[in-house]
Amino acid sequence: MSKQYLTLHTIDNAHPTDVFALAPTTSSLLSASGSSSIRIFSTTSLDFPLIQTLEGAHKLGVHHLVTSKDGKRAASAGFEGRAKIWEITGEGDEQQWKMKGEIVDFNKAGEIWSLALSADSLYLASTSYDGRINVWDLSAADMPKIREYETKGSFGMCVDLSADGRFTASGHENGSVYIFNNDTGRMLHSLAGLVKPIRAVSFSPASKLLAAAGDARIIALYDVTSGEQVANLLGHAGWVLSLDWSWSGEYLLSGSHDAKAKIWSTETRSCVATHSDGDKPLWAVKWLPKTTRSEMFAVAGGTGGISFFREAAG
Repeated sequence: MSKQYLTLHTIDNAHPTDVFALAPTTSSLLSASGSSSIRIFSTTSLDFPLIQTLEGAHKLGVHHLVTSKDGKRAASAGFEGRAKIWEITGEGDEQQWKMKGEIVDFNKAGEIWSLALSADSLYLASTSYDGRINVWDLSAADMPKIREYETKGSFGMCVDLSADGRFTASGHENGSVYIFNNDTGRMLHSLAGLVKPIRAVSFSPASKLLAAAGDARIIALYDVTSGEQVANLLGHAGWVLSLDWSWSGEYLLSGSHDAKAKIWSTETRSCVATHSDGDKPLWAVKWLPKTTRSEMFAVAGGTGGISFFREAAG
């Protein structure tokens, strides 16, 4: 079985440097790069116009950016070591993103690296250079840290929170992958790692599977309950840098240093589509939320542009 996706639109100069992160809402796409600003593009129009720029969001550039499932909250992490929380204000065409606050407990590069927002947008998880995974309560005015998961001390390169709120997963520079139980505050699984650095972890929408990938060029699928590795997805010729599940959980999207985006079938455990976007690394790939239009996703990376793809009519 194969699927076909067509290039819908490309924003050639979305950012002046590599685009490191994409974060969708129901009506827009937020993007971040090595430059200091966050840019927001409308996804309700087929020319994907720029509708807002958060100037100087992080002086040294932005390496991670995430949005909540309801699209009303976002979090960004900069190379200076701070995280900023953003919220939507206003209604309709008057909606604007504004900063809610900053997490600056450490204010040192590497203290806050990868980010994940809970589905209800109340909690933020972040990784650190020494392997800790910190969790912050965003519902409180001072946004306190409420939990700290300890690992074996290897740089935490990626993190994700399951949609049901029960689990936190992290991937590390030494190839380790961990799943923590948020109810007990304890480690649930230390998974059979991929030996090389893990650059992306992602829970399936039903919180049943965890995908993990990185420099080994393999995407591993794990059963969250048992911790068993149930599949290896092979096909990328470079480091796998980004993973994202479709809203239904039927497909997994991956982006790689080989400049290719691949769509994988969860059922057949096989690649059903491959798309190239120039010859630069794809740092970020994201499905756009399901609408009445065809299935769509966006990719971005070393070209500084953002490309949008939609499923071809069957």
